[in-house]
Amino acid sequence: MQTWGSITVCRAILGITINSIFAAATIAADHHSAQAQTSNAIIHYDIPTGSLIDALSHFARQSGVAISIKADQIKDLQTSGLTGSYSIETGFATLLAGSGYQIRKTDAGYVLRRAPVATGQTLPMMTVTANRESSDDLMPEYPGGQVATGGQVGILGNRDIMDTPFTQINYTSKLIQDQQARFIGDVLRNDPSVQFIQSMASGFTQFAIRGFQVGQGDTLFNGLAIAPTVNGTMMTESIEQVEVLRGPNALLNGATPEGSIGGMVNLVPKRAGDEALTQLTAQYMSDTQVGGHVDIGRRFGSHKQFGIRINGVYRTGDLPIDHSSRESALATIGLDYRGDIVRLSADFGYQEQDLHGSRRQFTVASGVTALPEPPHTRTNANQPWELNHTRALFGTLRGEIDVTRHITAFADFGITHDRRQSILLSRQITNSQGTLAPGSISLLAFDIHTVTFNTGLRGAFDTGPIHHRAVAAYTLYSRENPRSLVTSPLPASNIYNPVFAPAPSSSLLPGYGDVRPFNETDLSSVMIGDTLSVLDDRVQLTGGIRFQQIKTTTFDLTTGAPTNQYDKNAPTPMVGLIVKPWQHVSLYGNYIEGLQQGPTAPATAANAGEVFAPFISKGYEAGVKVDFGHVVTTLAAFQMTQPSAFINPATNVFGVNGEQRHRGLELSVFGEVIEGLRLLGGMSYIDTELTRTQGGVNQGNKVTILPFQFTLYGEWDVPFLKGFTITSRVAHATSQYQDQANTRKIPEWTQWDLGAQYRFKRMNSKLITIRANIENVLNSNAWYGTQLGQLIVRDPRTFLLSATFDFDL
Repeated sequence: MQTWGSITVCRAILGITINSIFAAATIAADHHSAQAQTSNAIIHYDIPTGSLIDALSHFARQSGVAISIKADQIKDLQTSGLTGSYSIETGFATLLAGSGYQIRKTDAGYVLRRAPVATGQTLPMMTVTANRESSDDLMPEYPGGQVATGGQVGILGNRDIMDTPFTQINYTSKLIQDQQARFIGDVLRNDPSVQFIQSMASGFTQFAIRGFQVGQGDTLFNGLAIAPTVNGTMMTESIEQVEVLRGPNALLNGATPEGSIGGMVNLVPKRAGDEALTQLTAQYMSDTQVGGHVDIGRRFGSHKQFGIRINGVYRTGDLPIDHSSRESALATIGLDYRGDIVRLSADFGYQEQDLHGSRRQFTVASGVTALPEPPHTRTNANQPWELNHTRALFGTLRGEIDVTRHITAFADFGITHDRRQSILLSRQITNSQGTLAPGSISLLAFDIHTVTFNTGLRGAFDTGPIHHRAVAAYTLYSRENPRSLVTSPLPASNIYNPVFAPAPSSSLLPGYGDVRPFNETDLSSVMIGDTLSVLDDRVQLTGGIRFQQIKTTTFDLTTGAPTNQYDKNAPTPMVGLIVKPWQHVSLYGNYIEGLQQGPTAPATAANAGEVFAPFISKGYEAGVKVDFGHVVTTLAAFQMTQPSAFINPATNVFGVNGEQRHRGLELSVFGEVIEGLRLLGGMSYIDTELTRTQGGVNQGNKVTILPFQFTLYGEWDVPFLKGFTITSRVAHATSQYQDQANTRKIPEWTQWDLGAQYRFKRMNSKLITIRANIENVLNSNAWYGTQLGQLIVRDPRTFLLSATFDFDL
């Protein structure tokens, strides 16, 4: 139990650090405040004639504000300088006079945009703060506000999407709020490359990207693998951005227990903006879910260097599914200090969810020749007494210090204590009449402890005409997963006419004191990488390698004795290239590997207990990104392969001898097509093949995923009613195979969602926003298939209503 001892120490460190983090920040603030005045003050400047980039950097340092620019767009522009006393806005206007650019203030700082009268276009930007890039900086929103211009690319830090040799999309808090997304799965429904393995009503977030399952422990929070999704899902009210990076990412994020191959998701917490925020949202969801959300943000200090952001949420009531209810609570606090040399942040959260009568996915017996028709969308074949009660305490500490003008040292620390008690059962359909076989009830308790740490150096420097952005880092991840399991029999049932059994005795449900060691995982790695750019960043080559060590131990749940131990290592390289033949066009390609821990031969194999080397999955991708000023489109082609393990029927030897291959095309689009009309969506086509299988059975067949999926979300500001917006989303998927033998197919399906928003101001000029959404307007009851060959009943028509009030407090 070495890890648990580390966690106990780390908890003490958290308590000490939350006090010391601001003590250190105060010292740095005193130094900074001697050089900068408040952002509202008149300051004297003496900036000479010359480069506009240098002038803006000088202005940012002296005024203490954050500026977001796209350097290569203004690299040839000059300014007549600035001499005298000016306010920030007036100073900007003077420096930019005649340049064709203007400044705009946002929550993240000031952003530089082309003046509409000159070009009618808005350019993408790269965030810099006083000429220094920080990993906590948010990339500005792209026109339309639904997507950011960039996000975190793992250890490489924040990158503009046009400067990223991967397919990445970064959903904003504006989109989350406008769509009334409650959980991260609601946000991921906008992504055509995401396929869900469990429904939203199950209480879990399990999904696949590009046809490969993303492990529950592979969703990151603040760039660290501690998001409270291992035992359930995560609420969205405290999230600023949901960043989706497609493709293998071992070098970018390090190995994780499940080793996501198709992609990763990073959740960026909210930060306090420059303007004070006090916001209250009242929520309703059918049938009787009611709740509220409070969001408070403040900045303090002579130039607002200290920030605090608090979010609190509570919802409870019945869901629009028979005998199903849910209670959810969330409390988070985000603290940050942004200084010239030192930047610090701390994020802590507590989340609790209690779900009763959850509806989960079905498996299908191999002898079934035709799938039954799906039941009514409200029908719930699960038992009313099934439950999933989760509690998670999580937090991160992050710090950066500028060692020299060109080198920044960073360190990130994260911890999660994730608990769960469940009474669940998995049902199997045995015929086309919807009969459910007798099964067993699983009564479980989990008590998972996770600690992760990341530290390193980032540097920017030149060697002749080549500009470098280099990084070197060390990453450590440790997780203990003790659990307890009790089973009880369950009678047969039917998906149309469920049979309800008596609830098991509450005394059978394991408590947290009953858990025993199940597995422990320790991952460590060292990586180095560099992005080399020439010709004003028109050609960028990124390369690197991560050396990873994977240690795991499994235990007997009855005795607690170790059953298998594993200690393997593997290198994972990556290379990516960007070429910009024109100003707003990026051609890119990459090769990157994914890594997941190797399997252990089962007890039935001739080589029982043998531990195999880590799985190395390989990904190739090439594409083009075009920024039209108000709309971005991305076209990507990819190929990914993943090994698989099985027992050879001729020799009874277990080995890593299987493989599946995914080849595909993706098209993404987002932005403001014309004034008042915003679009977000795309399509995904994947051609899959089981290239090697056990004994050649099903070899050459298709994998059980959606081969084609399309989604498009739109917002239209009604011109004849100021403040009124109509929204709509349509998603469509073609038929897919339900089994690897390719004998059963799930029919194609389409879902339509509809919504509206109305914004108006009260007498005190504070904003009120009313939002109404209808999900699954047509109440479609088509089956939804999963990457694991399971069936999901689609969530019924659901009404959502909210009212958001801004206060001047």
